[in-house]
Amino acid sequence: MSTNLALYSLAAAVAAGTLPTLKLRLELSRAKHPSLAGHSNLSRRIARWVPYYDYGEEHFFRCDGAPEPIAAQRRAGFMRLGERLRECSPRTLALGESAVNAISDMQFTSAYRVPFQFRRLVREHLKTGAFVQSSSGVTLTDPDGKVSYDLAGSYGVNLFGYDFYKDCMRRAGERVHELGPVLGLYHPVILANVERLKTISGLDEVSFHMSGTEAVMQAVRLARYHTGRPYLVRFCGAYHGWWGDVQPGVGNPLPAHETYTLKDMDEATLRVLRKRRDIACVLVNPLQALHPNAGAPGDGTLIDSSRSAGFDRAAYTDWLQRLRAVCSERGIVLIFDEVFTGFRLAPGGAQDYFGIRADLVTYGKSLGGGLPVGVVCGRKDLMKRFRDDRPTDICFARGTFNSHPYVMAAMDEFLTALDKPEIRELYRDLDQVWNARAERLNRRLNELDLPVRVADLSSVWTVLYTRPSRYNWMFQYYLRARELTLSWVGTGRFIFSLNYTEADFEAVAERFVAAAADMQQDGWWWSGDGLTNKSIRRQVLREMIARRFGLRQADAGFRQEQS
Repeated sequence: MSTNLALYSLAAAVAAGTLPTLKLRLELSRAKHPSLAGHSNLSRRIARWVPYYDYGEEHFFRCDGAPEPIAAQRRAGFMRLGERLRECSPRTLALGESAVNAISDMQFTSAYRVPFQFRRLVREHLKTGAFVQSSSGVTLTDPDGKVSYDLAGSYGVNLFGYDFYKDCMRRAGERVHELGPVLGLYHPVILANVERLKTISGLDEVSFHMSGTEAVMQAVRLARYHTGRPYLVRFCGAYHGWWGDVQPGVGNPLPAHETYTLKDMDEATLRVLRKRRDIACVLVNPLQALHPNAGAPGDGTLIDSSRSAGFDRAAYTDWLQRLRAVCSERGIVLIFDEVFTGFRLAPGGAQDYFGIRADLVTYGKSLGGGLPVGVVCGRKDLMKRFRDDRPTDICFARGTFNSHPYVMAAMDEFLTALDKPEIRELYRDLDQVWNARAERLNRRLNELDLPVRVADLSSVWTVLYTRPSRYNWMFQYYLRARELTLSWVGTGRFIFSLNYTEADFEAVAERFVAAAADMQQDGWWWSGDGLTNKSIRRQVLREMIARRFGLRQADAGFRQEQS
């Protein structure tokens, strides 16, 4: 009897100790987004499972079940488009062909420009240039002399127009030429940058790095160092650079063991932050306000028309206010990753735009005045990298090219320009200007019954599609044929510089609408009975299963040999 009582007591004690842990684990699971982007380990496993296959030429043009006349229409349009792209820039394309086998970045971007099933024929027929010769205003000129409007924005660097940055770089070189590439010591210009960044960020200290990724790495290291806690929280879909802890799913060779990926704008996430004691910091990329809980959009994964986006400033501000309160309550370091959004939404960055103050803020891209840079600004107690009472307990971070004289001088040119009347004018009514432009373009597309729309977060746009289709990724090539330069993610993200005039934008809008009309004319947006986004996803899943297990599907239509 006494033995039974002892066993019962032991079981009760174990249960009492286990239940709170299980409850925390359950709450953590509920705070993860149900998509694969919210489950990094599962997404990695599925990525390893997905087989390669591609469509033969016949199936390529009718994988959505289109009748033969539509397939013939598409085939003819595809070939015309390919010829048009080749004729526009033969020298530029030749330069790309000569370089692609030696530049691994080019191999990656060209391979993941479209869904992989279509890759072979697209790379064979739809050639795109990767070289440019010059820039002016809001346009780029390639080695063939073809001029196009820039919608790539140098991945966010180009905020005020390329001429502005060329001037920053030229003046910076003149100012520090006598010093040259002396590293480890500082040019006096750094002091002006520090004071301006302290004022902009509202924080006490600054450290300089050579990229946004490095800046975010250091911010997280400092948070872990000072809190003594291991975990960082990132939000589903958010991008914070390419290093492992902040890219825990597909793209990272190893799993990230001390990262929680939670739902953006969700009460379940706040519950986790309130109850767990192992969280050092929360990373926020304000760009996620445009597409919460979804990865940065790109045409390489555009298999249907389910891409969604939309910005609600009031709702996102409310979320950040609640997040700030919970982090303050629990001693969690709140980090704003403003590498992309810094200075784009407002002269004071996203902190200024949303009215929220973080504990650490990272900047990059545009801040360097056209040169590579990463910056961490933070509270004095968080920026310290050593302990006075424990001399060997340090948080090491250094870089050979940190605080490079040319970068510091170009940064000073950029920061000084922020106060100039002509730059301040670009920020006047910024949201109203870009929202109105998006609305005008959407009205024109609707009036012409073209199944394309745009959504914007100020000058950052993404393209949405209103009709189920397997071929939306083709739109990027029609835009390029109309002399619009896109980044490798295609229609997923347009980044406008703020110096776009109404005339400049109208020229882009005309070309955008014409490209959509071209694509419609060539039959790519045909939609038959029963074609839905859900049916498209099911079809692709059946293809993958058939290829993975060597099954033969009557409607699979893909080549069995691997390219």
